[in-house]
Amino acid sequence: MTRRETLDHITDSLSALYDRREAHSIAQYLIEELTGITPSQLMCDPDAPMPQDGLDTAVRSLQAGVPVQYVTQAAYFLDYRFTVRPGVLIPRPETEELAAWIIRSERHAARLLDIGTGSGCLAVSIALGLPHTQVFAADISSEALAIASENARRLEAAVTFREADALHNIEEIFPETFDVIVSNPPYVPEHDRREMHTNVLDHEPHLALFVPDDDILLFYREIARRGRKMLSTGGRLYFEIYHRAADLMTAMLADEGYTDIELRDDMSGKPRMICCRKK
Repeated sequence: MTRRETLDHITDSLSALYDRREAHSIAQYLIEELTGITPSQLMCDPDAPMPQDGLDTAVRSLQAGVPVQYVTQAAYFLDYRFTVRPGVLIPRPETEELAAWIIRSERHAARLLDIGTGSGCLAVSIALGLPHTQVFAADISSEALAIASENARRLEAAVTFREADALHNIEEIFPETFDVIVSNPPYVPEHDRREMHTNVLDHEPHLALFVPDDDILLFYREIARRGRKMLSTGGRLYFEIYHRAADLMTAMLADEGYTDIELRDDMSGKPRMICCRKK
């Protein structure tokens, strides 16, 4: 098949799961990752032959609802290529905005801790963007830590990884004092499952996604409380947040004694990032 025929075939194959535009984008992503042929090359020479090795198997996985990033084991974050597998969440664009905020604002931070690192996208990108900052990262999942460590090695980022539970022993595992703590913890209420695409529900780790409906601030509150011990005086706490709980987050952080609370919208205009300072 030609490049054009292959692109159209994959797009058509995904029409039952995605709208045409998204299916086309996924098809382009798959082709580039598996063959190295970029979207611009597809456009400039559509009638050239397309190598088919691995494409049929990959398309069957996509038709079964597996996210394309898990099929290719690759996701991009701040232009860095990260390995992702089903044991970690796929990095989201909103999280890129949080990383960029920290890189711009924390150039003098001596130590930074990322809690719930997953693929390591935040910790690794920040370590590369702030080479003079000592970066640490925690996760409760040994599988996630193995993937994050792999990403750090491949991207040559200096990050210290340790297994820790944000709700119980994080301060014992990390006795250091930090100038910055960042976290993108589980924050999706259970009742929001019905709004989520099946490729997320069926394939991404629920441990990293969901919190009980009756305690949606569970991780934020516990990290904020531990942050009072773990942050240096004047140290700052950054979160990616559940956009429907922005007011609750602001009130909780104030109740926990934090000051200079700043809420920011993501590119879609939803409140998704918050920063505050320890007195």
